[in-house]
Amino acid sequence: MPLLIVFIGILFLLLLIIKFKLNTFVSLIITSFAVAIGLGMPLDKITTSIENGIGSQLGHLSLVFGFGAMLGKLVADSGGAYRIATTLINRFGRKWIQLAVVLASFIIGIALFFEVGIVLLIPIIFAIATELGISILYLGIPMAAALSVTHGFLPPHPAPTAIASALNANVGMVLIYGLILAIPVTLIAGPLFAVVAQKYIPSAFKQKGNLSALGTQKEFKLEDTPSFGMSTLTSLFPVIIMAISTIYDMVVNKGIQPKNPNSVDSFFMFIGAPGVAMLLSLLFAIYSMGFARKIPVKDIMSSLEVAVKQIAMLLLIIGGGGAFKQVLVDGGVADVISKMFESSSLSPLFLGWLIAALLRVSLGSATVAALTAAGLVSGLMAGTGVDPALMVIAIGSGSLIASHVNDAGFWMIKEYFDLSVKETLATWTVLETVVSVSGLGGVMIINLFV
Repeated sequence: MPLLIVFIGILFLLLLIIKFKLNTFVSLIITSFAVAIGLGMPLDKITTSIENGIGSQLGHLSLVFGFGAMLGKLVADSGGAYRIATTLINRFGRKWIQLAVVLASFIIGIALFFEVGIVLLIPIIFAIATELGISILYLGIPMAAALSVTHGFLPPHPAPTAIASALNANVGMVLIYGLILAIPVTLIAGPLFAVVAQKYIPSAFKQKGNLSALGTQKEFKLEDTPSFGMSTLTSLFPVIIMAISTIYDMVVNKGIQPKNPNSVDSFFMFIGAPGVAMLLSLLFAIYSMGFARKIPVKDIMSSLEVAVKQIAMLLLIIGGGGAFKQVLVDGGVADVISKMFESSSLSPLFLGWLIAALLRVSLGSATVAALTAAGLVSGLMAGTGVDPALMVIAIGSGSLIASHVNDAGFWMIKEYFDLSVKETLATWTVLETVVSVSGLGGVMIINLFV
Protein backbone atom coordinates (compact mmCIF):
# COMPACT_ATOMS: atom_id res chain seq x y z
CA MET A 1 0.00 0.00 0.00
CA PRO A 2 2.75 2.57 0.79
CA LEU A 3 4.33 1.96 -2.63
CA LEU A 4 0.95 2.42 -4.32
CA ILE A 5 0.52 5.73 -2.52
CA VAL A 6 3.98 6.84 -3.68
CA PHE A 7 3.14 5.83 -7.26
CA ILE A 8 -0.11 7.80 -7.12
CA GLY A 9 1.82 10.71 -5.58
CA ILE A 10 4.28 10.74 -8.47
CA LEU A 11 1.41 10.69 -10.99
CA PHE A 12 -0.17 13.58 -9.07
CA LEU A 13 3.13 15.49 -9.19
CA LEU A 14 3.34 14.95 -12.95
CA LEU A 15 -0.25 16.14 -13.34
CA LEU A 16 0.46 19.35 -11.44
CA ILE A 17 3.62 20.14 -13.40
CA ILE A 18 2.67 19.01 -16.91
CA LYS A 19 -1.10 19.43 -17.08
CA PHE A 20 -1.66 22.42 -14.81
CA LYS A 21 1.78 24.01 -15.46
CA LEU A 22 2.25 24.58 -11.73
CA ASN A 23 5.67 25.66 -10.47
CA THR A 24 7.87 22.62 -9.65
CA PHE A 25 8.62 23.74 -6.08
CA VAL A 26 4.96 24.38 -5.28
CA SER A 27 4.03 21.05 -6.87
CA LEU A 28 6.60 19.19 -4.76
CA ILE A 29 5.33 20.71 -1.52
CA ILE A 30 1.67 19.99 -2.36
CA THR A 31 2.58 16.42 -3.31
CA SER A 32 4.60 16.00 -0.11
CA PHE A 33 1.57 16.94 1.98
CA ALA A 34 -0.73 14.67 -0.05
CA VAL A 35 1.60 11.66 0.14
CA ALA A 36 2.20 12.20 3.87
CA ILE A 37 -1.54 12.16 4.52
CA GLY A 38 -1.92 9.09 2.31
CA LEU A 39 0.82 7.30 4.25
CA GLY A 40 -1.08 7.92 7.48
CA MET A 41 1.43 10.24 9.10
CA PRO A 42 0.00 12.16 12.08
CA LEU A 43 -1.25 15.52 10.86
CA ASP A 44 0.73 17.42 13.49
CA LYS A 45 3.95 15.76 12.32
CA ILE A 46 3.62 16.40 8.58
CA THR A 47 4.65 20.05 8.57
CA THR A 48 7.62 19.29 10.81
CA SER A 49 8.73 16.49 8.48
CA ILE A 50 8.53 18.77 5.43
CA GLU A 51 10.36 21.59 7.21
CA ASN A 52 13.07 19.17 8.36
CA GLY A 53 13.42 17.87 4.82
CA ILE A 54 13.87 21.35 3.37
CA GLY A 55 16.13 22.49 6.21
CA SER A 56 18.41 19.47 6.22
CA GLN A 57 18.75 19.64 2.46
CA LEU A 58 19.42 23.35 2.11
CA GLY A 59 21.26 23.88 5.38
CA HIS A 60 24.28 22.09 3.96
CA LEU A 61 23.83 22.67 0.25
CA SER A 62 22.93 26.35 0.09
CA LEU A 63 26.56 27.29 0.80
CA VAL A 64 27.85 24.97 -1.92
CA PHE A 65 25.32 26.02 -4.55
CA GLY A 66 25.43 29.69 -3.71
CA PHE A 67 29.22 29.96 -3.77
CA GLY A 68 29.39 27.63 -6.78
CA ALA A 69 26.99 29.78 -8.79
CA MET A 70 28.96 32.91 -7.90
CA LEU A 71 32.27 31.31 -8.90
CA GLY A 72 30.80 30.15 -12.21
CA LYS A 73 29.34 33.56 -12.92
CA LEU A 74 32.69 35.26 -12.35
CA VAL A 75 34.43 32.80 -14.69
CA ALA A 76 31.76 33.35 -17.34
CA ASP A 77 31.48 37.15 -17.05
CA SER A 78 35.25 37.63 -17.14
CA GLY A 79 35.58 35.64 -20.35
CA GLY A 80 37.45 32.85 -18.58
CA ALA A 81 35.15 30.16 -19.97
CA TYR A 82 35.52 31.64 -23.45
CA ARG A 83 39.33 31.58 -23.07
CA ILE A 84 39.32 27.91 -21.95
CA ALA A 85 37.16 26.78 -24.85
CA THR A 86 38.86 28.71 -27.62
CA THR A 87 42.40 27.92 -26.41
CA LEU A 88 41.82 24.17 -26.25
CA ILE A 89 40.02 24.08 -29.58
CA ASN A 90 42.79 26.05 -31.28
CA ARG A 91 45.56 23.91 -29.80
CA PHE A 92 43.99 20.53 -30.57
CA GLY A 93 43.29 21.40 -34.21
CA ARG A 94 40.75 19.95 -36.62
CA LYS A 95 41.78 16.29 -36.27
CA TRP A 96 41.18 16.20 -32.51
CA ILE A 97 38.47 18.83 -32.37
CA GLN A 98 35.98 16.59 -30.56
CA LEU A 99 38.45 15.86 -27.77
CA ALA A 100 39.12 19.59 -27.48
CA VAL A 101 35.38 20.20 -27.07
CA VAL A 102 35.14 17.42 -24.48
CA LEU A 103 38.03 18.78 -22.42
CA ALA A 104 36.79 22.38 -22.61
CA SER A 105 33.24 21.35 -21.69
CA PHE A 106 34.51 19.18 -18.84
CA ILE A 107 36.55 21.98 -17.26
CA ILE A 108 33.78 24.55 -17.74
CA GLY A 109 31.15 22.03 -16.64
CA ILE A 110 32.78 21.63 -13.24
CA ALA A 111 32.47 25.37 -12.59
CA LEU A 112 29.04 25.97 -14.17
CA PHE A 113 25.61 24.41 -13.86
CA PHE A 114 24.47 22.30 -16.83
CA GLU A 115 22.09 24.85 -18.35
CA VAL A 116 24.57 27.71 -17.96
CA GLY A 117 27.34 25.65 -19.53
CA ILE A 118 25.18 24.90 -22.58
CA VAL A 119 24.25 28.54 -23.11
CA LEU A 120 27.88 29.61 -22.75
CA LEU A 121 29.44 26.94 -24.98
CA ILE A 122 26.96 26.65 -27.85
CA PRO A 123 27.92 29.95 -29.57
CA ILE A 124 31.58 28.88 -29.47
CA ILE A 125 30.70 25.43 -30.81
CA PHE A 126 28.64 26.99 -33.60
CA ALA A 127 31.46 29.32 -34.62
CA ILE A 128 34.07 26.55 -34.69
CA ALA A 129 31.81 24.15 -36.61
CA THR A 130 31.05 26.83 -39.21
CA GLU A 131 34.72 27.71 -39.60
CA LEU A 132 35.75 24.06 -40.07
CA GLY A 133 32.76 23.17 -42.24
CA ILE A 134 31.57 20.32 -40.02
CA SER A 135 28.23 19.47 -38.41
CA ILE A 136 27.26 21.51 -35.35
CA LEU A 137 25.81 18.42 -33.69
CA TYR A 138 29.08 16.54 -34.34
CA LEU A 139 30.62 18.89 -31.78
CA GLY A 140 27.43 19.41 -29.79
CA ILE A 141 27.15 15.78 -28.71
CA PRO A 142 30.61 15.66 -27.06
CA MET A 143 29.84 19.00 -25.40
CA ALA A 144 26.50 17.77 -24.04
CA ALA A 145 28.03 14.48 -22.85
CA ALA A 146 30.77 16.23 -20.87
CA LEU A 147 28.34 18.69 -19.28
CA SER A 148 25.91 15.89 -18.41
CA VAL A 149 28.60 13.74 -16.80
CA THR A 150 29.91 16.57 -14.63
CA HIS A 151 26.31 17.39 -13.66
CA GLY A 152 25.51 13.82 -12.59
CA PHE A 153 28.82 12.51 -11.22
CA LEU A 154 30.90 15.32 -9.74
CA PRO A 155 30.55 17.51 -6.66
CA PRO A 156 30.01 20.43 -6.22
CA HIS A 157 27.12 19.96 -8.67
CA PRO A 158 23.64 19.83 -7.10
CA ALA A 159 22.68 16.16 -7.52
CA PRO A 160 25.88 14.36 -6.40
CA THR A 161 26.43 16.82 -3.53
CA ALA A 162 22.82 16.45 -2.40
CA ILE A 163 22.87 12.64 -2.57
CA ALA A 164 26.20 12.52 -0.71
CA SER A 165 24.62 14.61 2.04
CA ALA A 166 21.53 12.39 2.19
CA LEU A 167 23.58 9.16 2.36
CA ASN A 168 26.37 10.56 4.58
CA ALA A 169 28.93 9.72 1.91
CA ASN A 170 32.44 11.16 1.83
CA VAL A 171 32.23 13.91 -0.79
CA GLY A 172 35.94 13.58 -1.56
CA MET A 173 35.54 9.89 -2.41
CA VAL A 174 32.50 10.71 -4.54
CA LEU A 175 34.69 13.18 -6.41
CA ILE A 176 37.51 10.66 -6.94
CA TYR A 177 35.17 7.87 -8.11
CA GLY A 178 33.34 10.40 -10.26
CA LEU A 179 36.55 11.56 -11.93
CA ILE A 180 37.65 7.97 -12.57
CA LEU A 181 34.35 7.19 -14.31
CA ALA A 182 33.82 10.54 -15.98
CA ILE A 183 36.61 10.15 -18.52
CA PRO A 184 35.57 6.82 -20.13
CA VAL A 185 31.83 7.61 -19.85
CA THR A 186 32.28 10.99 -21.54
CA LEU A 187 34.31 9.47 -24.38
CA ILE A 188 31.73 6.72 -24.94
CA ALA A 189 28.70 9.03 -24.82
CA GLY A 190 30.47 11.87 -26.63
CA PRO A 191 32.86 11.27 -29.56
CA LEU A 192 32.05 7.55 -29.99
CA PHE A 193 28.29 8.02 -29.82
CA ALA A 194 28.49 10.96 -32.25
CA VAL A 195 30.00 8.65 -34.89
CA VAL A 196 27.23 6.09 -34.38
CA ALA A 197 24.43 8.66 -34.28
CA GLN A 198 25.65 10.24 -37.50
CA LYS A 199 24.96 6.94 -39.25
CA TYR A 200 21.47 6.15 -37.96
CA ILE A 201 20.02 9.69 -37.79
CA PRO A 202 21.95 11.64 -40.49
CA SER A 203 19.21 14.30 -40.81
CA ALA A 204 20.04 15.65 -37.32
CA PHE A 205 23.62 16.36 -38.37
CA LYS A 206 22.49 18.51 -41.28
CA GLN A 207 20.78 21.13 -39.09
CA LYS A 208 22.35 24.58 -38.88
CA GLY A 209 21.33 25.32 -35.31
CA ASN A 210 19.36 28.22 -33.90
CA LEU A 211 21.52 30.83 -32.17
CA SER A 212 18.57 33.22 -31.88
CA ALA A 213 17.11 30.89 -29.24
CA LEU A 214 20.01 31.85 -26.96
CA GLY A 215 19.12 35.54 -26.95
CA THR A 216 21.75 38.28 -26.76
CA GLN A 217 25.23 36.92 -26.04
CA LYS A 218 28.15 38.76 -24.51
CA GLU A 219 31.08 38.91 -26.93
CA PHE A 220 34.72 38.74 -25.85
CA LYS A 221 38.03 39.69 -27.41
CA LEU A 222 40.56 37.02 -26.55
CA GLU A 223 43.19 39.57 -25.48
CA ASP A 224 40.76 41.02 -22.92
CA THR A 225 40.08 37.72 -21.17
CA PRO A 226 42.08 36.15 -18.30
CA SER A 227 44.87 33.73 -19.19
CA PHE A 228 44.09 30.09 -19.97
CA GLY A 229 46.05 28.85 -16.94
CA MET A 230 44.34 31.20 -14.49
CA SER A 231 40.88 30.51 -15.97
CA THR A 232 41.41 26.75 -15.71
CA LEU A 233 42.84 26.95 -12.18
CA THR A 234 39.90 29.08 -11.03
CA SER A 235 37.35 26.69 -12.54
CA LEU A 236 38.98 23.61 -11.03
CA PHE A 237 39.91 25.18 -7.68
CA PRO A 238 37.12 23.52 -5.61
CA VAL A 239 37.87 20.13 -7.14
CA ILE A 240 41.60 20.54 -6.44
CA ILE A 241 40.98 21.47 -2.79
CA MET A 242 38.58 18.58 -2.13
CA ALA A 243 40.87 16.14 -3.96
CA ILE A 244 43.92 17.21 -1.90
CA SER A 245 41.95 16.75 1.32
CA THR A 246 40.74 13.30 0.27
CA ILE A 247 44.15 12.12 -0.92
CA TYR A 248 45.69 13.23 2.39
CA ASP A 249 43.01 11.29 4.26
CA MET A 250 43.59 8.17 2.15
CA VAL A 251 47.40 8.27 2.40
CA VAL A 252 47.80 9.31 6.03
CA ASN A 253 44.68 7.88 7.68
CA LYS A 254 43.88 5.06 5.23
CA GLY A 255 40.51 6.64 4.52
CA ILE A 256 39.34 6.22 8.13
CA GLN A 257 38.45 9.39 10.01
CA PRO A 258 40.65 9.53 13.12
CA LYS A 259 38.90 9.61 16.51
CA ASN A 260 41.41 12.12 17.86
CA PRO A 261 42.58 14.12 14.84
CA ASN A 262 45.74 16.18 15.20
CA SER A 263 46.01 19.74 13.96
CA VAL A 264 47.09 18.69 10.45
CA ASP A 265 44.20 16.20 10.19
CA SER A 266 41.78 18.89 11.33
CA PHE A 267 43.14 21.37 8.79
CA PHE A 268 42.65 19.02 5.85
CA MET A 269 39.21 17.96 7.09
CA PHE A 270 38.28 21.63 7.37
CA ILE A 271 39.36 22.72 3.88
CA GLY A 272 37.94 19.55 2.32
CA ALA A 273 34.41 20.26 3.55
CA PRO A 274 32.39 21.29 0.44
CA GLY A 275 31.18 24.56 1.96
CA VAL A 276 34.69 25.64 2.97
CA ALA A 277 36.20 24.48 -0.35
CA MET A 278 33.63 26.52 -2.27
CA LEU A 279 34.17 29.61 -0.08
CA LEU A 280 37.94 29.44 -0.60
CA SER A 281 37.37 28.93 -4.34
CA LEU A 282 35.03 31.91 -4.52
CA LEU A 283 37.54 34.16 -2.73
CA PHE A 284 40.21 33.02 -5.17
CA ALA A 285 37.85 33.69 -8.12
CA ILE A 286 37.09 37.19 -6.81
CA TYR A 287 40.82 37.86 -6.92
CA SER A 288 41.78 36.03 -10.13
CA MET A 289 38.73 37.00 -12.23
CA GLY A 290 38.21 40.38 -10.57
CA PHE A 291 40.81 42.27 -8.53
CA ALA A 292 43.79 40.91 -10.49
CA ARG A 293 42.21 42.23 -13.70
CA LYS A 294 41.40 45.66 -12.20
CA ILE A 295 37.65 44.97 -12.30
CA PRO A 296 35.74 47.44 -10.04
CA VAL A 297 34.36 45.95 -6.83
CA LYS A 298 30.89 47.16 -7.85
CA ASP A 299 30.98 45.04 -11.02
CA ILE A 300 32.24 41.97 -9.16
CA MET A 301 29.48 42.24 -6.57
CA SER A 302 26.92 42.76 -9.35
CA SER A 303 27.95 39.42 -10.89
CA LEU A 304 27.55 37.72 -7.52
CA GLU A 305 24.07 39.17 -7.03
CA VAL A 306 22.94 38.05 -10.50
CA ALA A 307 24.30 34.56 -9.81
CA VAL A 308 22.22 34.23 -6.65
CA LYS A 309 19.08 35.38 -8.45
CA GLN A 310 19.65 32.80 -11.17
CA ILE A 311 19.77 29.86 -8.75
CA ALA A 312 17.04 30.99 -6.35
CA MET A 313 14.37 28.76 -7.90
CA LEU A 314 16.80 25.86 -8.23
CA LEU A 315 17.48 26.06 -4.49
CA LEU A 316 13.76 26.00 -3.75
CA ILE A 317 13.24 23.01 -6.03
CA ILE A 318 16.07 21.15 -4.31
CA GLY A 319 14.47 22.02 -0.97
CA GLY A 320 11.14 20.72 -2.28
CA GLY A 321 12.85 17.51 -3.34
CA GLY A 322 14.29 17.23 0.16
CA ALA A 323 10.79 17.65 1.64
CA PHE A 324 9.40 14.87 -0.56
CA LYS A 325 12.33 12.63 0.34
CA GLN A 326 11.84 13.23 4.07
CA VAL A 327 8.13 12.42 3.88
CA LEU A 328 8.97 9.11 2.20
CA VAL A 329 11.50 8.33 4.94
CA ASP A 330 9.29 9.43 7.87
CA GLY A 331 6.26 7.74 6.30
CA GLY A 332 8.05 4.39 6.33
CA VAL A 333 8.37 3.94 2.56
CA ALA A 334 12.15 3.49 2.72
CA ASP A 335 11.68 0.69 5.28
CA VAL A 336 9.08 -1.00 3.07
CA ILE A 337 11.45 -0.97 0.10
CA SER A 338 14.37 -2.26 2.15
CA LYS A 339 12.22 -5.18 3.42
CA MET A 340 11.08 -5.95 -0.12
CA PHE A 341 14.63 -6.38 -1.30
CA GLU A 342 16.34 -7.66 1.85
CA SER A 343 16.48 -11.20 0.45
CA SER A 344 17.04 -10.09 -3.13
CA SER A 345 20.15 -11.22 -4.95
CA LEU A 346 20.23 -7.95 -6.87
CA SER A 347 23.01 -5.52 -6.01
CA PRO A 348 21.89 -2.53 -3.90
CA LEU A 349 23.86 -0.37 -6.32
CA PHE A 350 21.76 -1.64 -9.23
CA LEU A 351 18.56 -1.12 -7.25
CA GLY A 352 19.61 2.44 -6.40
CA TRP A 353 20.28 3.10 -10.09
CA LEU A 354 16.99 1.50 -11.13
CA ILE A 355 14.86 3.49 -8.67
CA ALA A 356 16.55 6.74 -9.74
CA ALA A 357 16.06 5.82 -13.40
CA LEU A 358 12.33 5.13 -12.95
CA LEU A 359 11.90 8.42 -11.10
CA ARG A 360 13.87 10.31 -13.77
CA VAL A 361 11.64 8.98 -16.56
CA SER A 362 8.57 9.89 -14.52
CA LEU A 363 9.58 13.26 -13.10
CA GLY A 364 11.98 14.69 -15.67
CA SER A 365 14.20 16.51 -13.17
CA ALA A 366 17.46 14.65 -12.56
CA THR A 367 18.03 16.42 -9.24
CA VAL A 368 14.56 15.66 -7.85
CA ALA A 369 14.79 12.05 -9.06
CA ALA A 370 18.19 11.66 -7.39
CA LEU A 371 17.05 13.15 -4.08
CA THR A 372 13.90 11.03 -3.95
CA ALA A 373 15.85 7.89 -4.82
CA ALA A 374 18.37 8.65 -2.06
CA GLY A 375 15.54 8.72 0.47
CA LEU A 376 14.13 5.45 -0.79
CA VAL A 377 17.35 3.42 -0.97
CA SER A 378 18.97 4.53 2.27
CA GLY A 379 17.49 1.49 4.00
CA LEU A 380 18.84 -0.87 1.35
CA MET A 381 22.44 -0.11 2.30
CA ALA A 382 22.27 -1.21 5.93
CA GLY A 383 24.53 -4.19 6.53
CA THR A 384 25.43 -4.64 2.86
CA GLY A 385 28.88 -3.08 3.05
CA VAL A 386 28.14 -0.96 -0.03
CA ASP A 387 30.34 2.11 -0.27
CA PRO A 388 28.02 5.15 0.09
CA ALA A 389 30.21 7.09 -2.36
CA LEU A 390 29.57 4.45 -5.04
CA MET A 391 25.85 4.55 -4.28
CA VAL A 392 25.94 8.30 -4.92
CA ILE A 393 27.40 7.70 -8.40
CA ALA A 394 24.93 4.86 -9.07
CA ILE A 395 21.96 7.06 -8.18
CA GLY A 396 23.46 9.98 -10.09
CA SER A 397 23.82 7.75 -13.15
CA GLY A 398 20.24 6.53 -12.90
CA SER A 399 18.94 10.07 -12.55
CA LEU A 400 20.35 10.99 -15.97
CA ILE A 401 18.69 8.28 -18.04
CA ALA A 402 16.30 8.89 -20.95
CA SER A 403 15.76 12.64 -20.82
CA HIS A 404 12.57 13.25 -22.78
CA VAL A 405 9.68 15.69 -23.14
CA ASN A 406 9.21 16.27 -19.38
CA ASP A 407 12.81 17.50 -18.96
CA ALA A 408 13.82 21.12 -19.61
CA GLY A 409 17.19 19.95 -20.95
CA PHE A 410 15.43 18.07 -23.75
CA TRP A 411 13.80 21.25 -25.03
CA MET A 412 17.01 23.26 -24.71
CA ILE A 413 18.88 20.82 -26.94
CA LYS A 414 15.97 20.67 -29.40
CA GLU A 415 15.73 24.44 -29.79
CA TYR A 416 19.41 25.33 -29.80
CA PHE A 417 20.32 22.66 -32.36
CA ASP A 418 17.10 23.19 -34.32
CA LEU A 419 16.12 19.51 -34.16
CA SER A 420 12.73 17.84 -34.51
CA VAL A 421 11.30 15.93 -31.54
CA LYS A 422 12.21 12.66 -33.27
CA GLU A 423 15.79 13.81 -33.86
CA THR A 424 16.13 15.02 -30.28
CA LEU A 425 14.91 11.66 -28.97
CA ALA A 426 17.33 9.83 -31.26
CA THR A 427 20.32 11.93 -30.18
CA TRP A 428 19.97 13.64 -26.80
CA THR A 429 17.69 11.04 -25.17
CA VAL A 430 19.93 8.18 -26.32
CA LEU A 431 23.05 10.11 -25.25
CA GLU A 432 21.70 10.50 -21.72
CA THR A 433 20.84 6.80 -21.62
CA VAL A 434 24.37 5.88 -22.74
CA VAL A 435 25.79 8.08 -19.95
CA SER A 436 23.48 6.42 -17.42
CA VAL A 437 24.16 2.82 -18.39
CA SER A 438 27.91 3.40 -18.80
CA GLY A 439 27.98 5.04 -15.37
CA LEU A 440 26.27 2.03 -13.80
CA GLY A 441 28.70 -0.33 -15.53
CA GLY A 442 31.65 1.67 -14.22
CA VAL A 443 30.24 1.66 -10.68
CA MET A 444 29.84 -2.14 -10.78
CA ILE A 445 33.44 -2.55 -11.95
CA ILE A 446 34.85 -0.27 -9.24
CA ASN A 447 32.74 -2.12 -6.65
CA LEU A 448 34.64 -5.31 -7.47
CA PHE A 449 37.88 -3.73 -6.25
CA VAL A 450 36.83 -1.65 -3.22
